[in-house]
Amino acid sequence: MNPLNPEDIDDLKQLIEFLKEHEVAEFELDRGDFRVRLKFTLPEPSGSGATDLASLLASMRAAAPAPAAPVATAPAPAAPSADPNEGLHIVKSPIVGTYYGSPSPGASPFVAVGDRVEKGQVICIVEAMKLMNEIEADAAGEIAKCFVSNGQPIEFGQPLFAVRQS
Repeated sequence: MNPLNPEDIDDLKQLIEFLKEHEVAEFELDRGDFRVRLKFTLPEPSGSGATDLASLLASMRAAAPAPAAPVATAPAPAAPSADPNEGLHIVKSPIVGTYYGSPSPGASPFVAVGDRVEKGQVICIVEAMKLMNEIEADAAGEIAKCFVSNGQPIEFGQPLFAVRQS
């Protein structure tokens, strides 16, 4: 694991503040040899978490890093049975960030309600920490519903689209 530079620590502080502001309970980022997993108890009354994490990360730089162990993630809780989207496949955001429905401002959207999508087809972009992450459909079918709007902040696991599988 590479030691974190001050710019990375500042980015993590900004991420933590964003997660707290939007009341995100859990966040995980895995980029090769760099892994961050944050878990908050909501609501958190004090704003000292960013400072505490920065201190922790700074002390970790001094220690010899150990190889990252795989982190098991629990499946998302099932939706209530009275859900109007029952029977539809829900595509959820794999990361926290900002949703964009098109590749650039003024461009045609990746998909619209009624469009047919194939598994692996890019359906939107989520910007996270200044990186544009293409989100792909994880099921083939027809887009039945879009749950978010362009430029909206989204959370990990938040529903983005409902797909009527075929």
